[in-house]
Amino acid sequence: MRKYGCHFWLLEKGIIHHLLLVDLLMFHVQFPFLKGTRLWRRGADADGYAANFVETEQIMQLNGYTASFVQVRGSIPLLWEQIVDLTYKPKFELMKHDEAPRVLERHFLDLRKKYGAVLAVDLVNKHGGEGRLCEKFGSTVQQVASDDVRYVHFDFHQVCGHIHFERLSILYDQISDFIDTNGYLLLNEKGEKMKEQRGIVRTNCIDCLDRTNVTQSMIGRKMLEYQLRRLGVFGAEETISSHKNLDEKFKILWANHGDDISTQYTGTPALKGDFVRFGHRTFQGILKDGWNALLRYYLNNFSDGTRQDAIDLLQGHYIVSVSRDATPSSKKQGLESIASLPLALGLVLTGFFFAIMSLNQGRYDYRHFFLSLMWAGISIGIAAVVRANGRVFCNRPRLHKPRS
Repeated sequence: MRKYGCHFWLLEKGIIHHLLLVDLLMFHVQFPFLKGTRLWRRGADADGYAANFVETEQIMQLNGYTASFVQVRGSIPLLWEQIVDLTYKPKFELMKHDEAPRVLERHFLDLRKKYGAVLAVDLVNKHGGEGRLCEKFGSTVQQVASDDVRYVHFDFHQVCGHIHFERLSILYDQISDFIDTNGYLLLNEKGEKMKEQRGIVRTNCIDCLDRTNVTQSMIGRKMLEYQLRRLGVFGAEETISSHKNLDEKFKILWANHGDDISTQYTGTPALKGDFVRFGHRTFQGILKDGWNALLRYYLNNFSDGTRQDAIDLLQGHYIVSVSRDATPSSKKQGLESIASLPLALGLVLTGFFFAIMSLNQGRYDYRHFFLSLMWAGISIGIAAVVRANGRVFCNRPRLHKPRS
């Protein structure tokens, strides 16, 4: 646990690789204000603290010089949620629209106090549910914008698709002026400050994991090249890609970094990690992404509720009552008291089994045909009830924050 000012940051993991004559260090700090699992912690709270808010610092040491570059990521800082309901991609729901400017203003005020100028890079889609969040984020930023706050939208999926991530150069051309202006930290052999970072790039997608990892690694690569040119190690046109060993280690560093953050938030390594790790998409990486996507679905719907309770309990967001008269907040009522997805699935499969058996007997006795329809109707009816009440059948948090 490291302390900065009045906030406590948790040093999750430090990764160190030796690259020729260059030492590269990477560590990330995950802020604990709105900590939790992927679909149970979305957006921001009333104080402007965002879910999955992570500070990433890339440190380079060479011949006594130390250079550092900091980036941050965090959920779209509005009041929104995406509650699991057995669908693969639950609906996005914006809440308390009138409070959005206040929440966003507090969020950016906090960033400006810590880091200086802020460039918010929004990578979400322009259409569908993500599009509504994007539109609200962009329009609200305009209400609180200042000389120190800038917003850039880049539709990652529209421009890059699933394999053409090299097109991120289009985004870099849009933000390079901000990065050049606000720079990075550089210390000489005596520890004296030669250059200072005066602003921060804040990147987000929906989860602030996969698209964000690819984008931040691209920015980190560009910045490391700037730093090596400043120290005279690289020529004017020289890049990391021209040094195979350095390029490989840099990719591994960022891929491991992305996996660490993703595992904390979703329970699986990051998607699109093969591009960060190898510089291009691979067939094996695509298959791995499919498996991790399915695993995320399972964890989100059937495991993360209990995990969120554990996090809230350990962080003190829920205080166990010692009063004997207190009514447990987790008491189940109505359909919830009998809801069991394994039982419902068993009944559906049993119904279809008897429907098929009766249908096979229908050729000998027409009454079996009607029995087949009855069993099929029962199965479809149960499936419809489960689908319509998906939230009830999911593993949800049972603990709640105490009233203030």
